[in-house]
Amino acid sequence: MAYFLRQSVVRLGPELNFYCISKSQRIFPTWGFFNEFGSPRFYSSFARMSSMTPPKEALEFLDFVNASPSPFHATHEAVKLLQQAGFKELKERDNWNEGKIKNGGKYYFTRNGSSVVAFAVGEKYKSGNGFSIIGAHTDSPCLKVKPVSKKEKAGYLEVGVQLYGGGIWHTWFDRDLSVAGRVLIAHEDGTFKHTLVKVDRPILRIPTLAIHLDRGAATEFKFNSEAQLTPILATATKSALNGTDKPTDENAESEKNHHPVLIKVLAGELNVKPAQIRDFELALYDTQPSAIGGVFNEFIYSPRLDNLEMSFCSIKALVNTADQLADESNIRLVTLFDNEEIGSTTAHGANSNLLPSTLKRLTAMKIGSDKVSATAFEESLHKSYLISADMAHAIHPNYAEKHEDNHQVAMHKGTVIKINANQRYATTAVTTVILKELAKTHNIPVQEFVVRNDSPCGSTIGPMLSAKLGLRTVDVGNPQLSMHSIREVGGTEDIPNAIKLFDAFFLKFAELDAKITVD
Repeated sequence: MAYFLRQSVVRLGPELNFYCISKSQRIFPTWGFFNEFGSPRFYSSFARMSSMTPPKEALEFLDFVNASPSPFHATHEAVKLLQQAGFKELKERDNWNEGKIKNGGKYYFTRNGSSVVAFAVGEKYKSGNGFSIIGAHTDSPCLKVKPVSKKEKAGYLEVGVQLYGGGIWHTWFDRDLSVAGRVLIAHEDGTFKHTLVKVDRPILRIPTLAIHLDRGAATEFKFNSEAQLTPILATATKSALNGTDKPTDENAESEKNHHPVLIKVLAGELNVKPAQIRDFELALYDTQPSAIGGVFNEFIYSPRLDNLEMSFCSIKALVNTADQLADESNIRLVTLFDNEEIGSTTAHGANSNLLPSTLKRLTAMKIGSDKVSATAFEESLHKSYLISADMAHAIHPNYAEKHEDNHQVAMHKGTVIKINANQRYATTAVTTVILKELAKTHNIPVQEFVVRNDSPCGSTIGPMLSAKLGLRTVDVGNPQLSMHSIREVGGTEDIPNAIKLFDAFFLKFAELDAKITVD
């Protein structure tokens, strides 16, 4: 149930602005005025429009992205969605044979706590059949705390950070920042546990230089990413007055490498002693929550749309269709990789053995049959299809000349099929037809995108997985603005559109694929 909170505004007549606050504290504006009894009523020609209410999938995504300031948190949130839908946890280190994987079963496992693979086995699946796969990634450009981050300059305590990925770093100035990630905690029994941490208040800030000291800043903002992209944690004076400038344990390595006050904040969040913190991987994040915006509540203003939006849509589609396996002859699979923003060549990235080893293990099992062909893995690859799901570039109204004339994709008009003649995207005519047919049959809008010839083209996990496995692959993504900024912009309607497209893919690909032959 929603309720209304009156906001102080300048009045022109009886009109008054309201904010609609949902049970989960997601905030989006609406408009109205009081009637003669003091009760709120709304303009029938405006606020009652159905388009004023954001799709529930967009609101669910806000919860997901707000809870996911790091790849570790994003993986954790994805796992929560899977567990709620009855998916059973597996471990890569365990034996999956002897009937552990069954027709109609739903399973998942994680690697490094930052990547996750989830799959649902069709009731009619048998070894050698295909896989219906969607791949996305959990990481986004950010600043990460250095292994030795302790800095002190001009009476300020600062935290040394590294650049992760290709961020638009000037957008990180003058933002209310905090830290999140994983911490390795030493316990009394001698074990070390991976523990998530998210400091929910702003503790860091990277201030810009006043224009009075840099007259060129109004028209051209330049900075040194080592010296000037360094967040302030506290003043040395306050740290000393509060007794937080000295380590609590002289033998604690974490307090030697980092400001003791930062370690104390982390220890307080985790309810452990500072000396128990042995190491961590922390990312900075903007504490301003994601929000629904625009006069028609049609935009999502948020960090990490690239690529948590497609990660969310992928998992939701798998969950939506996981109980409709009676006629399914494939295994439906979603894999969310880490480290796409830095090239994917890590143990938990798309250029690792994560997907190949998973497919090999599954094809080698006696699922739905007592016999397994010696070439079951190779057979299955040619019956499989991969959707590489990564966000796309919506046309920018202030830079329209940067977009190719005939491929100017827009929000609310469908998920984008991305094509590049130099195979920076893995899409081909065959893979395009398959996705378009699924979209057409289910009345789901899609668009097509290419970059201008005089513009560089980004890439995705699609080409490397397509090359590594010989998989038919299509690159897709929802349109957005401000990609790689600390605050990006997406469309609310594009989230349910993508989920519907992925639902259709999982439910109907195997049936459609039987009608297509290209050798």
